[in-house]
Amino acid sequence: MRRRTDAEMLRLILSFAREDARVRAVWMNGSRANPNAPKDGWQDFDVVFAVREMPSFLREDGWLDFFGERVMMQSRRDQIDAYEGGAPDFSGWFIYLMQFADGTRIDLSLIPAENAAREVLSDKMCVILLDKDGLLPEIPPATDADYCVSPPSALEFHCCVNEFRWICCGNLVKGIARGELAYSHEMLDRYLRKELLKVLSWKAALLHGPLNPGKYGKFLPRFLPAEDWTEFLTTYAGGDFDGVKRAVSAAWRLFSRISGEIAAACSFPLDRGEEERVRAYLEPALRL
Repeated sequence: MRRRTDAEMLRLILSFAREDARVRAVWMNGSRANPNAPKDGWQDFDVVFAVREMPSFLREDGWLDFFGERVMMQSRRDQIDAYEGGAPDFSGWFIYLMQFADGTRIDLSLIPAENAAREVLSDKMCVILLDKDGLLPEIPPATDADYCVSPPSALEFHCCVNEFRWICCGNLVKGIARGELAYSHEMLDRYLRKELLKVLSWKAALLHGPLNPGKYGKFLPRFLPAEDWTEFLTTYAGGDFDGVKRAVSAAWRLFSRISGEIAAACSFPLDRGEEERVRAYLEPALRL
């Protein structure tokens, strides 16, 4: 199946919006609205429809066939957080995440038209595509400023270093000692990596000024020395404890080096005595 081009997809989205009187305004956010994001065919079309008669859209999903053959779809009805307050209320916002057979994807949000002026201002990374009634205020050019990282404060740096060391000695050693591979992976990949990505993002910001590191640091290779990113990739583990130990050891070495660089550049205190105590505690488990 031929993949539809970006231009074809935008024409399709706007064709529906123009022909359906219930749709009063359309804008796009996400990576396609980010002037600094690299462009490729895998970017989603993150689109918002400001609509009248919102319940009429939600009664049945047949109208979505207009956008093409779907492989699958997820909507607010399939997300458990929609039900956490009891009976779900979709009147203020609804979303359809649609993966199409040709490889394109639309994440389509519906909001009531009366909320459009407020909602369009909630994200600076936004491009207006259609406004039938002049509902929307004039907005500045799209920017990813809300997603940018700057060098840390002394408190942010301290908390990051403390959290990284605590996860190592307080959680990872315990998981490895107990033979809990799934738990150890979770500590490494969800929690330890979060702090490691912080210091890498801060180093990038020290080198280049405020910048958007991207979700899960995906843009960092554009901003960091190649050897830093290569070393970061060694912090991913295989499916056994030897892999976890190697990955945590690599993360420890990288974090120690980068945090030291940040502390020196920003004149932040860095408790090397604590670092050595934690290192000594980890040694039997990780062979640091």
